[in-house]
Amino acid sequence: MTYAPYACDPAKSRGREFPIEQSLARGPRSAYQRDRDRIVHSIAFRRLRHKTQVFIAPDGDHYRVRLTHSLEVAQIGRVIARALGLDEDLTEALCLAHDIGHPPFGHAGEDALDAALHKAGGFDHNAMALRTLMRLESPYCEHEGLNLTWELLEGLAKHNGPLGMVNWALAELDAAYPLHLTEWGSLESQVAALADDIAYDNHDIDDGLRAGFLQLDELLTLDFVADHWRAIERKFPHAPQDRRLRELVRSQIGWMVNDVLGETAARACGMTSPADVRGAGRATAAFSAALAEQERRLKTFMYERLYHHPQQLATAERARAVMAELYAAYAQDPGLMEGDWQARLPAEEPARSRHIADYIAGMTDRFAISAFARIYGRMPEGLSNV
Repeated sequence: MTYAPYACDPAKSRGREFPIEQSLARGPRSAYQRDRDRIVHSIAFRRLRHKTQVFIAPDGDHYRVRLTHSLEVAQIGRVIARALGLDEDLTEALCLAHDIGHPPFGHAGEDALDAALHKAGGFDHNAMALRTLMRLESPYCEHEGLNLTWELLEGLAKHNGPLGMVNWALAELDAAYPLHLTEWGSLESQVAALADDIAYDNHDIDDGLRAGFLQLDELLTLDFVADHWRAIERKFPHAPQDRRLRELVRSQIGWMVNDVLGETAARACGMTSPADVRGAGRATAAFSAALAEQERRLKTFMYERLYHHPQQLATAERARAVMAELYAAYAQDPGLMEGDWQARLPAEEPARSRHIADYIAGMTDRFAISAFARIYGRMPEGLSNV
């Protein structure tokens, strides 16, 4: 494969935290292909199929969950990476892993764990993704974690840009295996972050319309969305409404992807190495200024009409209560934890509280619900509104 000069070349990877013998390598794969495969084969990745994306514990089969969202992000990320001459496998691996640290019930669950750990350093899903991949998910006999490449780990840590203050989890990992947190991440990591934005900006519209939380007339008050819709009406005047709505989502994804390609190519012009990307002092992969403003307006609309819809807020509050009660139960009686989690419980704080949070964070929505029912003898009510 021919790489752009600013791409991450797997042959020039900085390696892994725990060196491995090449004689033990299985199959003709690059370092980043191995990263992707290790993520796909992990238990943590499989659990994403039962973790909240927008709607908590959805009853309908057609709503997105963390797993389907991650697959959609990876598809968009690969398209952008290929067009820019980046390493597609690294980009895909970053996209697939970016949500692995989310606890059950999405951001509501994260808020509950952060509150439970307020005396133990708090909880952050981005740091939890690194903690899961570097320490908790340990299928190998030789070392802890999945032992992913430096480029994959630094990309996950910094996919939203350089970091200043970091929480305890990421600070511990960075001390053990420095990830240069104050630099920008690779262009592959920046593309993965934009692919995430593009995916959820548009697919959440699809799910919101399907659930009845969003109305098309309200969505069309955004002039750029209305422009796409009018073009679709002219092109497909007799098509059923549901098909035209799906065409709207596809149209907007294509529009955003093309904008990213143009803006990023312009910003990367003259760059001769990944080091130029990391030292650029600003994002290299980006929306144009015009689209960035429109995307901010879309996010504002989505928060007002979907994410902070009264029914969504009420469901999230019930989810936070379930998570808080789960944490309280395990803190009072660690014997309720399954497997070897009880045996490995640290005796001292804050490690003890963090261990309990690790256990809960790994749960799926449905496992958390069933655990709550086992402990309290009743099913939690009102956790699904679709």
